[in-house]
Amino acid sequence: MALLHIELPDGSIKEVESGTTPYSIALTIGEGLARQSVAARFDGELIDITNPLERSGELALITQNSAEALEIIRHSTAHLMAQAVKELYGKEVQVTIGPAIKDGFYYDFYSENKKFVPEDFPVIEAKMAELAKANQPVVREEMSSANAIELFRGMGEDYKVELIESLGEGSVSLYRQGDFVDLCRGPHVPRTGMLKVFKLISLAGAYWRGDENNAMLQRIYATAFLNKKELKIHLNRLEEARKRDHRKLGRELDLFSFSEEAGAGLVLWHPKGAMLRTIIEDFERKEHLKRGYELVVGPQILKTELWQKSGHYDHYRDNMYFTEVDEQGYGIKPMNCLAHMLIYKSKPRSYRNLPIRYFELGTVYRHEKSGVLHGLLRVRGFTQDDAHIICRPDQIDAEVKGVMDFVQDVAGIFGFEYVMELSTRPEKSIGSDADWEQATNALCSALEDSGQPFELNEGDGAFYGPKIDVKLKDALDREWQCATIQCDFTLPERFDLTYVGSDGEKHRPVMLHRVIVGSIERFIGVLIEHYAGSFPLWLSPVQAIVLNVTDNQAAYAQQAFDQLRNAGIRVELDLRNEKLGFKIREAQMAKIPYMLVIGDREMETQTIAPRFRDGKSLDAMSVSDFVNLVQAETVAYK
Repeated sequence: MALLHIELPDGSIKEVESGTTPYSIALTIGEGLARQSVAARFDGELIDITNPLERSGELALITQNSAEALEIIRHSTAHLMAQAVKELYGKEVQVTIGPAIKDGFYYDFYSENKKFVPEDFPVIEAKMAELAKANQPVVREEMSSANAIELFRGMGEDYKVELIESLGEGSVSLYRQGDFVDLCRGPHVPRTGMLKVFKLISLAGAYWRGDENNAMLQRIYATAFLNKKELKIHLNRLEEARKRDHRKLGRELDLFSFSEEAGAGLVLWHPKGAMLRTIIEDFERKEHLKRGYELVVGPQILKTELWQKSGHYDHYRDNMYFTEVDEQGYGIKPMNCLAHMLIYKSKPRSYRNLPIRYFELGTVYRHEKSGVLHGLLRVRGFTQDDAHIICRPDQIDAEVKGVMDFVQDVAGIFGFEYVMELSTRPEKSIGSDADWEQATNALCSALEDSGQPFELNEGDGAFYGPKIDVKLKDALDREWQCATIQCDFTLPERFDLTYVGSDGEKHRPVMLHRVIVGSIERFIGVLIEHYAGSFPLWLSPVQAIVLNVTDNQAAYAQQAFDQLRNAGIRVELDLRNEKLGFKIREAQMAKIPYMLVIGDREMETQTIAPRFRDGKSLDAMSVSDFVNLVQAETVAYK
């Protein structure tokens, strides 16, 4: 038998016989290491800990205390959940796919008759615990595709058959544990006994392969951890996230709603929500003007020929709406860049004019599938804080850094941390290799010069250029995609944008597409969850509410209310004949920052008694002093 040379991460060499497994090598180092090993990486490739080694190479053991191990454990627990479902419901349910995802895993099931409900979760979890306790070996098996198709067809697993056929490979790998067998590349844990800490979380619908023309599947979301403490922390975070759900708080705070009569994914802004939106939009205009942007407004529809010229028709039309006027086709805009280029082209430009920064709070419409709509976070009609910077190639670095500074300032004002990601050329794209290389290098250089850490996201750029994506981190450490900076050499070429250089010749400018908060709708959804609906004073749609104790103070309460409103305070008045405690609790539920109580003493002294929404109180003060207090608190962001 051949002797193999296996190099470990510390540089040491193990001489073993061909067919030795990583688990056996771990045992030679220590039993504790072997027990902790979940899988291995051999010459950079993930393999099972029980996989026989047939050649010399570099071996790294993956132990339970690593993120890589947790992903494998979650993927293995997805198989355990599918095994439990099959043992409980048999041929009534077909299995499809079950990957690990961020914070957990899911498995999609198909059934004509069985409708999963949350009440099924304890039953499935109990069966999973029983199977884990049995500590069944998890065995990998290579099989020809033809034999695997025959196997799954005989089991009535039509979706597995379709998956194998779509792979178009001569052989596939299967994993068996007990009587359960699944199609999978692996790797997996060696025994089910390693899967001890898990929890089923929620249900959702999902189209097979994401195609709404295919069957609707039932998706069970779940999670798994290495210990109960980590699971408890995660479940507490999920519970907090449920409390902060912007859809729930949006109803409770009377900010917005959706109506089937209006259409799915179209937001109806109520007065308080519209006020919140107006505050943010006014903030946006002020911040952009301060940084040298010019306000522009483009039409909602543009001729179809323009969308063909830009490439959107070929690369984005499935997400667009179209209409016809006087036998002329039009596309309802999903983006604002075309109108901005037409404004630029409206007269000759000199190199001395550049950069030009056009800003528009542009409302756009995109054809999102009904299955992905999600409150304010995914809608069909939304407004972007969209801007296009048209500049010379030598100005790209400074302009990108300027946008990054803008993002940093805004993130700080709203209390967000963030991470950055550089996305490169996708498979379907337009433009020359040289333009893409120059654009990508420009963004990469700006990121590196800034000292801001970033990750590389290969192949996820826009179809016309690479991009920097900014992901905000909220109070629960969740990431939200908001700001983006895209470097585009291609559309200026297609639309023949030019400027006259210092040499008197025409040159081609570069266009930076960028948003700072992105969709106003999405950003408000994120803000609601970040602040749990308790907005800072400057953002609160209602900053204060005047509450009288009895009808005796109604006239003075009205006078104080009028004085506050005339001073620019966003204030409400509650003169209802209710107990003060009831009115205070309602105001707290509405998360109004200040409750201004007026009793006989306040009426006599011509004062108000401010009370915070957290229950703390201030000494009585004049209305004008309270106005000064609010103005001082809200000046911080300006």
